[in-house]
Amino acid sequence: MRLQLGVAKFCLAISAVALVAAWPHAQYSAKLITAQDDPASLSDLQIAEALRRDQGMISRQIEAALAAGDADLAGSLVELAGAHRVALPDELTRRVDDAVAADRASAQVATRFATGLVTGQADDLAGLSGTVAGDLFVFGDIRDVIREGKHLATGEAADHLVLGLAAAGIAVTAATYVSVGAAAPARAGLTLVKDARKVGRISEGLAKWAGRSAREVVDAPALQRAVADASLLRPAQTLDAVRAAVRTEKAGGLMRFAKDVGKIGEKAGTRGAFDALKVAENPKDVARAAKLAEAKGGQTRAIIKLLGRGALLLTTGLWNFASWIFSALMMLIGFVTSLKAGTERLTQRWLDRRKRKAAKRALAATKQPEPSIGAASAGAEA
Repeated sequence: MRLQLGVAKFCLAISAVALVAAWPHAQYSAKLITAQDDPASLSDLQIAEALRRDQGMISRQIEAALAAGDADLAGSLVELAGAHRVALPDELTRRVDDAVAADRASAQVATRFATGLVTGQADDLAGLSGTVAGDLFVFGDIRDVIREGKHLATGEAADHLVLGLAAAGIAVTAATYVSVGAAAPARAGLTLVKDARKVGRISEGLAKWAGRSAREVVDAPALQRAVADASLLRPAQTLDAVRAAVRTEKAGGLMRFAKDVGKIGEKAGTRGAFDALKVAENPKDVARAAKLAEAKGGQTRAIIKLLGRGALLLTTGLWNFASWIFSALMMLIGFVTSLKAGTERLTQRWLDRRKRKAAKRALAATKQPEPSIGAASAGAEA
């Protein structure tokens, strides 16, 4: 009995220690699995866990952003720190405020707007405003169609993705005017994707998907004929010819994708959209990024910087999380089983002890000395 009780106590102690060690991981895994379809909740859980392990993580990232001259990212990180109640040094927040103010200076904004308008390349809101303005007035899309089309005609390397997006953009621009701006998110999204492609800020998987979608939307022979006669000096003719080469009935998927990108740019800024396009591998990832941007706004860049694609979905296999939950469940079962076994042994030991005591009392009662016959006779005579 003592050996059995000792084994039960040992198993109880081992199960308790293992359960205490596994329970936090199992609890965290269960929360992640529950939040896997909600990018905002998923990112909150992961950021909170990362900060629990390393409180100085955000401060170091802010310093790195300032050193790289990325005031926008530094401001996003400060906003994220405030949301998670992480105290930052006053001197650091002051430097971020100064950098953001300098980045938004009117002269700088005007310069970036003009650059975006003329070149069609942007990496911030001011530059995007210029590219969107150029695309809304068709100038930007015609410029891109002519440039990439000429490369194609002369046998040079042409970016078919930019060419297809520009052609689709011309068709969407007409829809934007007709619907009084209802198609504006898609228009801005197409511009963002073009710009991301030009500066290499779109993932390979997403670029392949967008390229296939653009080729499905565009009638290649008709587009080549339009490009051959295209000219910035004849914008109306070029516009009609390119628009005729776009199969609008097949543009549904590309337009949904562009709208999601436009939403990200609206809520998280141009660089936030670029960051999302860099980590996203397919349109579903972009749709998740749009949900994240709608919920987190200016924090989006910081979240993507810290978590990468993990901000959009569970990058670790569900089996790893399920294994922690299973392990904790097994430890809990082991703990309860050991507790039950120990309780049974203790109860049995107590019952056996009571039985032994009762037996001793009964044995002692049977061994009481009886009065002798002589003593009994003398008592009677008396």
